[in-house]
Amino acid sequence: MRMMLKSLGAGLLLALLVHSGFFFFGTHFFIDGRSPFQINFFGGAAIGLLLGLILPQILRVGPGERLRAIVLVLIPFLMWEAAVTSHFQVFFRTLNPVMDKVYGALMLWGAAFALIGGLIRR
Repeated sequence: MRMMLKSLGAGLLLALLVHSGFFFFGTHFFIDGRSPFQINFFGGAAIGLLLGLILPQILRVGPGERLRAIVLVLIPFLMWEAAVTSHFQVFFRTLNPVMDKVYGALMLWGAAFALIGGLIRR
């Protein structure tokens, strides 16, 4: 039960950190051109994989609970990001509203790599 609450809390904190990052620095992420989008998605994959690898250690879960912990982290994260993506212009007034699909895809991409990281055993 304690691991579950810690993981859900970590997911909410992660969602708030990502949201804050895009709120303050979003104009630097959504730059026109092919290369910036590729860099963003590479960064999202790398950060997601890293989170999947280190979050179970930060949460101090056993080897058999790694994947469950990551899934529990991603539940509030993905729920928050789904709400933000569907109401993109409300949350990010300074960003171009057509970037909502890019934002949503980037969040899903990072979450998928976090799951991959949670599957990797040391």
